[in-house]
Amino acid sequence: MSEAKFNHYDLKLVEPAFNSSLTDLVIELDYLRKKSLGGSTHPKVFFQLKHIFHTLESIGSARIEGNNTTIAEYIETKLIETKTVPQGIKEIQNIEKAMAFIEENVEDYPINRFFISEMHKMIVDGLLPPPNGEGDYTPGEYRKVNLKIQKSSHQPPDFLKVEEYMTELFDFIAKEDSPKYDLIKAAIAHHRFVWIHPFGNGNGRTVRLFTYAMLVKTGFNVNVGRIINPTAVFCSNRNDYYSNLSEADKGTEAGLLIWIEYVLKGLKEEIEKIDKLSDYDFLRKEILLPAIAHSLDRKYITDNEAKILKKVVEKQVVQAGDLKAFFIGKVDAEVSRQIRKLVDKKMLIPEKDGTRKYVIRFDNNYLLRGIIQSLGEKGFLPVHD
Repeated sequence: MSEAKFNHYDLKLVEPAFNSSLTDLVIELDYLRKKSLGGSTHPKVFFQLKHIFHTLESIGSARIEGNNTTIAEYIETKLIETKTVPQGIKEIQNIEKAMAFIEENVEDYPINRFFISEMHKMIVDGLLPPPNGEGDYTPGEYRKVNLKIQKSSHQPPDFLKVEEYMTELFDFIAKEDSPKYDLIKAAIAHHRFVWIHPFGNGNGRTVRLFTYAMLVKTGFNVNVGRIINPTAVFCSNRNDYYSNLSEADKGTEAGLLIWIEYVLKGLKEEIEKIDKLSDYDFLRKEILLPAIAHSLDRKYITDNEAKILKKVVEKQVVQAGDLKAFFIGKVDAEVSRQIRKLVDKKMLIPEKDGTRKYVIRFDNNYLLRGIIQSLGEKGFLPVHD
């Protein structure tokens, strides 16, 4: 690789040709953005899946930077409390917290320096700075040194120019252009952030969350029932990610268009794949029932619990009367007590607060291992090279 050098070019929108495959992608994604999901999966079940995908995204974002924590290892930390948290686990937990911060705040606040600084502080919180860890000496503050990016022929700008370039970037994303440019802008902004490399460390983790924030703000809103998992776009194959970033580093319109198409194509594939989970028939057959079988096979749940959970999955929403057959000879009060035990074990959750109707719970108990297994077998997990 030739010696890295800084190559300034102006930050601006690019226009794909009307007859290009990129324009087709923009149109298809705009349709997906406006399309109401309205699937048959209960919202209480769907949002548990959303939380799982946030976890997977956090793991993927950390792994692309060299964190070797596996999905299985991290899932165990959800199930078993430990007093000491290894740095690799802490790094992933930080990303999850930053995702929650985005969801709680991005609709009400602009994506500006303050917003990004808060995210960066969360991402590096409690982590040792390099070379011993993935923290930063100046959390939330722009770098005061010049940097080199590993495996890149691009040299980020001098640290004295970072403030100016970042202000330009925030102005770029805040400018009210036609909505048809929203996703093109998000892709350009992702590259520009990496190109600037504003922080001493943690730029990769920050930029992926920055992009997530832009997607939510432009209408791919998880809170109305869609899961976005940019992990699959940016983290599944790091070689593809870096080679497409390098195309954009050239500063040519052709290079930027290659990068934008890479981002939007991955986003479309991911949205279409994950939207399958809103079809409860698919979710029941392909994910939930196999997860129960997996959990029973490994003795995480009892035979009777497995039968009850299968019934719950079959009906999606149950009440005490639906489960009486599993408690032969028991009075109603005892049936209610048994249901309460399953709620306490985090296997059932009330459909709504204060009601006596229940749906399956799998986001924070031993069923989670089986859910992850089923999602992996059906191609929903990021594949790391």
